[in-house]
Amino acid sequence: MAKLDLRTRLIGKAIAGLSPAGSSDERIIAGQQRSIGHNPLIDWLLGGLAPGVTVREDTAAGAAGRIPVRVYRPAGLARPLPLVILMHGGGWATGTLDTYDWLASSMAQQAQAVVVSLDYRLAPTHRWPAAAEDCYAAFLEIVDRAAEWEADATRVAVVGDSAGGNLAAVVTLMARDRSGPAITFQGLIYPATDLTLGSRSIEENATAPILTKRDITAFRDLYAPDPQDHSNPYASPLFADEFSGLPAALVQVAEHDPIRDDGLRYAAALTEAGVQVRVTTYVGMPHGFLAFPRICRSAPQALEELCAELRRHLSTADRGHFADSGSDTP
Repeated sequence: MAKLDLRTRLIGKAIAGLSPAGSSDERIIAGQQRSIGHNPLIDWLLGGLAPGVTVREDTAAGAAGRIPVRVYRPAGLARPLPLVILMHGGGWATGTLDTYDWLASSMAQQAQAVVVSLDYRLAPTHRWPAAAEDCYAAFLEIVDRAAEWEADATRVAVVGDSAGGNLAAVVTLMARDRSGPAITFQGLIYPATDLTLGSRSIEENATAPILTKRDITAFRDLYAPDPQDHSNPYASPLFADEFSGLPAALVQVAEHDPIRDDGLRYAAALTEAGVQVRVTTYVGMPHGFLAFPRICRSAPQALEELCAELRRHLSTADRGHFADSGSDTP
């Protein structure tokens, strides 16, 4: 197992006290959720907006009212572009459109796609299945309105990291089960797929930087406090009865991530069902590394891989072409 580098350990220590999972006061957690915006330090740490991308504020349907969304489009491209719907991470209890500007705008620029980032309702004020149902409702409207943003509703991908990876996987299940619009590709970045916490890597990396076993348990309980919900496929996509008929996937995991095996187990389940999957384990990386492009050395490579897979699956010339199943270790 590769060692974590010093910069990664330092960033882990720096953000350790910021997790709302350490508080039992739901009012404090709610107050912290929207506290991170744009400033020079945050933009340096999280990347900020990529150049050459236009940004538009809008709303889309949620399960119980409209939710904010942010639309990113590469400048200077007049033709209809593929549509990518981004669901941010943050343990279903944190994360904002601002903190995901770098990932969303970078995908728009490098994958040459229209990216719509969702500001779904957060736990603990809104518990499961609020976030999942918000994302699915927004997905339906966004696909329906694709032409409004000069996007192609026949070339659709969902992408998410961590809790957002959970939501992206859940939306693909919902779209299949509810006969929703076709999804061509799913990009799952260190996704949470098992809320029963059955992955062995949770114990192996219980005190890892960025995310610990304690954090995982606390975030899970903020989102889905009833144990009976933990094995519902729309909370834990690994518990789906059937994985066939789901879109091709890229699953990216981090070696030092407590939920590394959530991603690997989900990729294995997809592969066994005949879904085309590419799996990449990023050596020496912790959970959340893609959120720190100037700190974590593998973040640019992971972004490049994700955008290459988006272009491959969503390009007009290669419609229906899937990447070969396999596992890579950069």
